[in-house]
Amino acid sequence: MRYYPAFLDLSDRKAVVVGGGRVAERKVRSLLKAGALVEVVSPALIKGLNELLGLKKITHKKREYKSGDLRGAFIVIAATSSPAVNSKVAQDAEHLVNIIDIPSDGNFIVPSIIRRGKLTIAISTEGASPALSKAVRKEIERKYDAEFARYLRFVESVRGKAIKEIKDAKKRERFLKSLASAEILAMLRNKGFGAASEEVLKALEKIK
Repeated sequence: MRYYPAFLDLSDRKAVVVGGGRVAERKVRSLLKAGALVEVVSPALIKGLNELLGLKKITHKKREYKSGDLRGAFIVIAATSSPAVNSKVAQDAEHLVNIIDIPSDGNFIVPSIIRRGKLTIAISTEGASPALSKAVRKEIERKYDAEFARYLRFVESVRGKAIKEIKDAKKRERFLKSLASAEILAMLRNKGFGAASEEVLKALEKIK
């Protein structure tokens, strides 16, 4: 199966997670980070999910899954230990559904994710080898460390300033491209955020 890669805006969208174990908790936390309104359907919840419930971060239907539980859901994740229940969820879902144990029963899979502030890198082998996805993720994590999160926040502000202050369109385009040049990225890795940001500000002053 070939998948179409996409980043979804889940802000204030209803998400239903069926299951109350460790896998369900991981999925719930990632959905909450994306701004989704999460409802969990499960007879019982592990400690982490109960804590989220106590904090009113999620809602909970304390029972087995029933048809109709997905009403209004934009995205659904079936994360129970029962293949039969997960299969039923897949059949009932009208929109996006991820089935943990048999991904082919759903219509999307969740890739390995690296987050560095606003930088998000997604890695997938389309189910061929989760182990390879994890290995590649660890390799990229070493290459893109926390300095990149700082640099991206800095670039966001500098970009806005450059758009306002550099009137010449060609010079502006050249400067914006330089923010992600091989030289700047190498400096960021080898000398850190301070050196890279200083170089960018010098270039901005020269071109204005």
